[in-house]
Amino acid sequence: MKPEVHPVYPPARITCACGNIVETRSTRGSFSVEICSNCHPFFTGKYKLVDTAGRVDRFRKKYAATNAAKEAAAAGGEAAAAPAAGAAKKGGKKGEAKA
Repeated sequence: MKPEVHPVYPPARITCACGNIVETRSTRGSFSVEICSNCHPFFTGKYKLVDTAGRVDRFRKKYAATNAAKEAAAAGGEAAAAPAAGAAKKGGKKGEAKA
């Protein structure tokens, strides 16, 4: 074999956000991760919300105005559409007997 073909493979320390530390070897060196087998719901059997950098909050903030507009339109249009809904009803679902 040729000399100097294989990469350097030193010991490395992988640190999780939960505090778990894994000692291994890596060409990359030591690094940190957000989630590991010690805290991942698949391995622990426990559910916990993994919210990276406020993604859930950003989603709720982004769509809060859209949901408020839909609710306002439904509340305003519901009063006018309610009497017409009963008159416009025809037939029914398949398999239901007509009265």
